[in-house]
Amino acid sequence: MVAFGVGAVLRRAGALPVDPFPPLHAHARLLLGPLLPAVAVGLVGVAVLPVAAGRLPWRPLAVVAWLGSVGWAVLLRLPDGIARPLTAPTEYLAGLPAMDSDPLGWLRGFTRAMQSYPTHVKGHPPLPMLILWTIQRMGLAGAGWAAALVIAVGGSAAAAIAVTVRVIAGEDVARRAVPFLVLAPTALWVATSMDALFLGVAAWGVALVAVASALPGPVPSMAAGRDSRTGSSRWAMAASAFAGGLLLGSLPYLSYGLLPMFALPLAVLVLTRPARPVLVALAAGCLVVPAAFTIAGFSWWEGAVGTRAAWLIGAGSRRPYAYFLVGDLAVLALLIGPAAAQVLPTALRRAAAGLVRTTSPPRGRAHPGPDRLGWLAAAALAGVLALDLSGVTRGEVERIWIPYAAWVITVTALHRPPARTLLLAQTVTALAVEALVRSPW
Repeated sequence: MVAFGVGAVLRRAGALPVDPFPPLHAHARLLLGPLLPAVAVGLVGVAVLPVAAGRLPWRPLAVVAWLGSVGWAVLLRLPDGIARPLTAPTEYLAGLPAMDSDPLGWLRGFTRAMQSYPTHVKGHPPLPMLILWTIQRMGLAGAGWAAALVIAVGGSAAAAIAVTVRVIAGEDVARRAVPFLVLAPTALWVATSMDALFLGVAAWGVALVAVASALPGPVPSMAAGRDSRTGSSRWAMAASAFAGGLLLGSLPYLSYGLLPMFALPLAVLVLTRPARPVLVALAAGCLVVPAAFTIAGFSWWEGAVGTRAAWLIGAGSRRPYAYFLVGDLAVLALLIGPAAAQVLPTALRRAAAGLVRTTSPPRGRAHPGPDRLGWLAAAALAGVLALDLSGVTRGEVERIWIPYAAWVITVTALHRPPARTLLLAQTVTALAVEALVRSPW
């Protein structure tokens, strides 16, 4: 509330001309009737999800997490139009005509022509545009299909993060996290911001690395010969690590602001201490996308410099650094919700207290436990702080923070189940923001 109060004062003084409702890039409003379906479903979710999390087999529960996250995001967005955010002239779809039928030629000339592209196109690397061009060529043209892709991938992050928590902290902890991952306030910007796509890609990249690290290693040879599980286990570990690396290696080509996201897979590797083949396969996977873009003629560094130049002459650079240094963190608190904010200090303290105990096991042996949740939250917070201190993320962070905020929400698993009061607080937070704020995403 302090951040909003100070923002209102600064806006009246003319110091914040860009954002109508700072620190959010949104307009204030009052919306009630159209939100009634979301209210009803949210209350049902508060009642049912803790029961489902405790009783369903793991794989069906992961599917429920995915579908539930998608459904919650869609219901919250329905009053404003699910696909509407992608139709703005500043968004990616507005830049597709420039690609025509020659995406490789467009890619080679991207940095030379980027200042003539729509805001979000020149503000990001070219991979999001290539993805949208591809689904358009598959016959899935238009904002509706693009929104479906974004929401489906973004919603799947709930399942991916639950998979990672299961490896790091154990299945019981992961089950307790699922209801909070589904009814998270971040759902407000899963439908429909392209940053939700980034969230899903990053979450599955980290999850695949975690799965690869947790797979059983080679078993001792048997009297009758080598156990056949040894070779298959090695291949499974390598394949999962390579796929995770492939997704993680694509992150800097989706958004320049995803570079600090590598703190999360690093935390997973420190906690799980995987075998060397996993590290080799992961490194190989991480190199594929950068190598492909470099060979195709796109220089990541030149693209980052060009985006920086576009930002300096745009409205974003006129936002006061000091206000948004604090205001952006206030938005993060809104995204993670009161249940996560309440337990976050405890999670970080427990992770710090168990630091030596957590990193001391022999290679290949994992000891999952709830204290490890603080590691995931700390890694995500480190990424947020790096971007916040840099000053290039001044405002509009309600979408930029999504890939990071979702991991901080995992600390809600430390609440004793079913924790319905806290789950209700998360749900009410999402509904209240949607009722009082009209966002362009």
